[in-house]
Amino acid sequence: MRVTSADVARESGVSRTTVSYVLNAKQGVVITDATRKRVLDTAARLGYTPSAAARALRSGRSDLVLCVLPDWTVGPLLDSLIDHVTTSLHEHGLSVLVHISRGSRPLTDLWRAVTPCAVMGLLPFAEQDARAMTRAGIVVVDAALDEDPHPQTFSVPQAAIGQLQIEHLAQRGHRVLAYAAPADARLSAFAERRISGVRAACARLGLPEPRVTEVELTVGSASAALAAWRADEPATGVAAYNDEVALAVLAAAHDQGLLVPQDLAVIGVDDIPVARLATPPLTTVWQAIDAQAEYLAQAVLAALDPARPRPTRPDDVFHVVTRAST
Repeated sequence: MRVTSADVARESGVSRTTVSYVLNAKQGVVITDATRKRVLDTAARLGYTPSAAARALRSGRSDLVLCVLPDWTVGPLLDSLIDHVTTSLHEHGLSVLVHISRGSRPLTDLWRAVTPCAVMGLLPFAEQDARAMTRAGIVVVDAALDEDPHPQTFSVPQAAIGQLQIEHLAQRGHRVLAYAAPADARLSAFAERRISGVRAACARLGLPEPRVTEVELTVGSASAALAAWRADEPATGVAAYNDEVALAVLAAAHDQGLLVPQDLAVIGVDDIPVARLATPPLTTVWQAIDAQAEYLAQAVLAALDPARPRPTRPDDVFHVVTRAST
């Protein structure tokens, strides 16, 4: 049975009000040192800990970190990031509530309902939302998909990922290139930026305009895209939006009797575990998900405790992992 403040009061021979004053270090009340010591010793002996609800009522906020996700698909990388953030913050007595933004409900309604100590986002918050939360005493930590000048924002520039894929294929002698884009509209924020990076890299390297086609995660869809890419002057290199799309392209290449990488080189993004099990093993762009998660967690802790140093952003946020598919 949970030990309550009433138990501490009864064992100490004082009122619950006195127990509350002692345990919460209430200022402006007169309590003798002997009484204070007796209450603290009794609380320690009984193993009393205040409830989260009581702490929230006293402080006006909970030990809760609200993690706001855009309406993205939840794949292996996002799942890993959330797990890492949750574990890191749990070690410091904080719990994480994950909210996926769908519909038109204002963010204000959410944070006012749960009264978090911090709100963390994987995209920058609207200026008015960030200002309102800050005025309410809530710590705000966010990330960005583009280069961001704000030192507190962890940015993973998606255009640079697309450029890195093209540079890798070009270094291996491929000139006619295709891009396998995702068919899920929820991924457009990432895909559009990566495609812009792909086009910019092709233009910078003097390569033809890349052939961009949406590919669903089926052999049929990937085969149709592959047939279009191989018409006229065949594309010999494919940059895929992520490893899952790349695996669909690999399956279609096998289905059409193409040799990888001799006839077609394929590079993905994310380095999911199954990428190294593909036939052939998939070249991919690794992202520093654990480092990003740890940065976000440490940024929350530093903002809550000014005595803690602010985290340092890692230099290596992504790089190519070369395998046999290129």
